[in-house]
Amino acid sequence: MLFALSTRQKRDSCGNNVIAFLCALIHPSRFAGRIPEFEAFRASINYQLAFIGISINEKAEAVPISAASTISEAHERANELRSELQHRAVHPDILAFCSAELLQDNYFHCVLEATKSAAQKIRDRTGIEADGSGLVDQVFSINSPRLALNTLQTESEQSEQKGFANLLKGVFGTFRNVTAHSPKIHWAVNRTDAMYALTMLSYIHRRLDEAVLVR
Repeated sequence: MLFALSTRQKRDSCGNNVIAFLCALIHPSRFAGRIPEFEAFRASINYQLAFIGISINEKAEAVPISAASTISEAHERANELRSELQHRAVHPDILAFCSAELLQDNYFHCVLEATKSAAQKIRDRTGIEADGSGLVDQVFSINSPRLALNTLQTESEQSEQKGFANLLKGVFGTFRNVTAHSPKIHWAVNRTDAMYALTMLSYIHRRLDEAVLVR
């Protein structure tokens, strides 16, 4: 295959046929029901193509882009996790806290930094400098809340407040505490785990943005 492409490229004196071959190779019809595999494969191809100013989009079409001049720049453009999170409209504060980790495909520390961002937002909004479960208990109590998701007047509304508080504690316990105290080699975070964790944290950020500050 390499010989055939090389021969055709030399004959035509251009790389159009190589690009056409790559587009056919990554065509979505070949990856029906295998979206993660499609995105990973497309990202690996785009990483190389970034240096010549070409990218293959979701329709398997070659489109021009500004050429990358460094390895990190090319990697950032091709990074499949960031692209997928952006496609899911992930909260911008998530990307702000772990952009460097996403750039390196460092899923372990990416989840750790994103989880920290939720706790930091609570502290910034309330001025309470506690952490973990203690922070959640102070901020989302029913009797004297600092942040309220609703009016807390009905049993259902109080249940929502309690449920969100438990969700926060669960996220801190599952991701932040474990990743903060366990070596990376003993607590592997793969791409799929990171995607779902960051999506959940995006939901948490949106609810925190909507919560009313109680003084």
